[in-house]
Amino acid sequence: MTTLATLYRTNYAAWAQRNADLLRARRFDELDIEHLLEELGDMSKSDRRELHSRLLVLLAHLLKWQFQYQSLSERWREFKGYSWRSTMVEQRAQLDGLLRQSPGLKSAIEEAIAEAYPAAVRLARKDTGLPETTFPETCPYSSAQILDEDYYPETA
Repeated sequence: MTTLATLYRTNYAAWAQRNADLLRARRFDELDIEHLLEELGDMSKSDRRELHSRLLVLLAHLLKWQFQYQSLSERWREFKGYSWRSTMVEQRAQLDGLLRQSPGLKSAIEEAIAEAYPAAVRLARKDTGLPETTFPETCPYSSAQILDEDYYPETA
């Protein structure tokens, strides 16, 4: 095992700094390539997990807004959906920040929406008690609508 590989297991910060120094010095043959590739792959996975998680919550709230808001506001005059709106604002702001920090994720947004949507339907179904058939089989919102801070779907 090389010194850098040992350092990776014992002192991650020192390992990262040493690899950065080697890159700056263009001493590529001394880099801990195996662990660098592992770390870069994990960074991408982490960003994609966050994208999926934030889309799931946002989509579930868009669905609740569209398919349950009307019935709740008719039952309770004081129901205005403020907590749902607040959650959507927060998730959109976090998604905006994530996409600014990792612009490469923009090319994965459509796929991430398609992957998160079924889980969002399950969450919305559990939260609302509405039958699964209430919700469209595929996501009814475009990526532009999902990310638009002023978009709220028409209520059913």
